[in-house]
Amino acid sequence: MNILVLEPYFGGSHKAFLRGLERHLPYRFHILSLPARKWKWRMRLAAPYYAEMLRDKHRGFPADFDLILCSTFVDVATLRSLLPDGFRTIPILTYFHENQFAYPMQVYDERDFHYPLTNFTTAMASDRLAFNSAYNLESFLEGCRLFFKKVPDMKISDYEEIIRAKAVILHPALDFSQADSGRVARREGARVIVWNHRWEHDKNPEFFFNALYQLQEQGRDFRLIVLGQSFHEQPAIFAEARKKLADKIVHFGYAADRAEYFRLLHQGDIVVSTAVHEFYGIAVIEAVRCGCRPLLPNRLSYPELFGEEFLYEEENFMTTLTDLLQQPRRNENEESILTDRFSWPSLLPCYRQWFEARL
Repeated sequence: MNILVLEPYFGGSHKAFLRGLERHLPYRFHILSLPARKWKWRMRLAAPYYAEMLRDKHRGFPADFDLILCSTFVDVATLRSLLPDGFRTIPILTYFHENQFAYPMQVYDERDFHYPLTNFTTAMASDRLAFNSAYNLESFLEGCRLFFKKVPDMKISDYEEIIRAKAVILHPALDFSQADSGRVARREGARVIVWNHRWEHDKNPEFFFNALYQLQEQGRDFRLIVLGQSFHEQPAIFAEARKKLADKIVHFGYAADRAEYFRLLHQGDIVVSTAVHEFYGIAVIEAVRCGCRPLLPNRLSYPELFGEEFLYEEENFMTTLTDLLQQPRRNENEESILTDRFSWPSLLPCYRQWFEARL
């Protein structure tokens, strides 16, 4: 099977997803990509950009394509109208890593519905859809419902049935080989709390670090590893926490490489998320694979990833975290039990079924 991939935001989870497809699936992927920046421009112009590229390069492609795979940064409805003749009958599959209806706003402002509506028309125009979590699909459809309540006289009644009929939940499959090979001896003494998320407000770092300040004031013994991608502009709480918790810190900052990242995760005992926005949770799964016990909010995508014993309600967060600091370390085989179902060997049949299903 020959698959043309159109990815105008080739970075982060999008890039890792496509590299995983290349390594583990028995298909030929021809990827047309752009760097992961200027996402709004990508969403507005990727469709005509790729259509022009395909018109110019049509004769140079090595083989006819069986499928076109897009991410949600491609406006599939526009793409279909602009594709050259030889491409218009090729089925288009779209993988939803995220949806713009559920993205939190950076500032208090009226949402620009152009981007969510691009997701909507993409879903309607694609032949098959996959969402990385049930939360992603349901929040997308809820966003559609809320939007169409605002529309005065142009109701669309059957979109939900159409979208559900061609959508599946397909978790991003993970390759755990590097995580499994990076095992190190766990340090003795105080439990190590891990944060390995983006340094942005939607991950709610203020709630996390304020809880650690309380633990420190109570004289609780713990250590801290802070990982994750940071940016030029970041919440001030990170600089504050680095000073206030200096005597607790094992590591604070972006890991030099993946090997170092997994080495640090293997030193952790508890991985915490306080996110108010999360479509999936790869960072948490990676930490759990490395031996950390998850402590996750009972919302977003987390309830479909881990059992209720690993979830907290916000009002019980401090009590639960304090209790975990006193509990014995997990058994070494527990990480496999909790994470094997997210691995490529487990999910490979689901991916093959999605790509090979009859239309």
